[in-house]
Amino acid sequence: MPGGRKRPAPAPFAGFSTFARSLLFSPASGFSRLPLPAASAAKQQQETAGMPPPPPSKRAKLAELPSNDGELPSSDGESNSDSSRSDGDSSSSDGDDASQEMETVQADFAFFDPKPSDFHGVRLLLKTYLDSKPWDLTGFVDLILEQTTVGTVVKMAEDEEDGEEGEANGGDDDDLFGLITVLNLGRYGENRCIKDLKDYLFGVCGDKDTKKKLKALLEEKASTVGLLVCQRFVNFPYEMVPKMYDSLFDEVSWATEDEPTQELQDSFRFKQYLLVVRIFERKTPPKQKSKSNKDYDEPVIYSKLEDEIFRELSLWSFTFPIRAEQSAQQELKNYREMGLVMCVKAEAIPKFHKKLEALVSE
Repeated sequence: MPGGRKRPAPAPFAGFSTFARSLLFSPASGFSRLPLPAASAAKQQQETAGMPPPPPSKRAKLAELPSNDGELPSSDGESNSDSSRSDGDSSSSDGDDASQEMETVQADFAFFDPKPSDFHGVRLLLKTYLDSKPWDLTGFVDLILEQTTVGTVVKMAEDEEDGEEGEANGGDDDDLFGLITVLNLGRYGENRCIKDLKDYLFGVCGDKDTKKKLKALLEEKASTVGLLVCQRFVNFPYEMVPKMYDSLFDEVSWATEDEPTQELQDSFRFKQYLLVVRIFERKTPPKQKSKSNKDYDEPVIYSKLEDEIFRELSLWSFTFPIRAEQSAQQELKNYREMGLVMCVKAEAIPKFHKKLEALVSE
């Protein structure tokens, strides 16, 4: 990030709704959970709170989560610690009731510029980005890590401090919780990974008229098109999502002034953004509207809450079936996972910001 610039501080994490937990913690999301510190470790940290905390990285904007509201939930079924469960609640015979219990740990998140030691963490986030198609994922990750002026990774703050100490020893930092960046399709058009991406999108687009628009976007207009990539693990606090986008679009704006050459400055003057995301579409209309689980009767479920807004604001979009096998949870048995490609004009981003803030604050 350019000197003197500051990222917005991430918002405090309040928690997930019941439906958000059931969807986000589903194996069908394609993401595995990252390990979190055990509750006992968090308790030990609180007991030593009298000691001053180490200073954050100069590139980081630290967001300390309050002990009352800033507790990061994780699924009981995926936890390795029993230290913070309710008394006497260790029996596996509780069935569905036990699966609803949540273990909490306190966590501090921070935004950082990407760096080479983030390679494996970024690769893990992007492993299902283009379905199961073999492509130059390694090259794609390298592009993201090399573009440090625009792009953000989200980590637990203490993990970053440990990572800085271990980086000199060749250690890698796998514990990323989120990633957001935008890549100019014209600037990187000759890279193998971008060529693979274009070939993939042409292959899955079945509508002739839409394919013409896609072709124009990926070829004639490529120099003004940004590939917007935002990937997060399932336990990522959704209250921080608006700050991720604030950080990204601030950096895009700064890059048009701070990049060392006019050519690089112009490469961030995007007119349109291209997004490739995942959604769940209902296979057949529900026979009877369920009052208790009305969310699962919706025709479309968005894995990331902002994608519904992007689709609403898009110039055009198309869907395609995901071929990789996914083990969906019971509530999603009537849905199929689909890919969604969207084209959004850059001038629609302010409206996107307003709608996203309103959605998160509901």
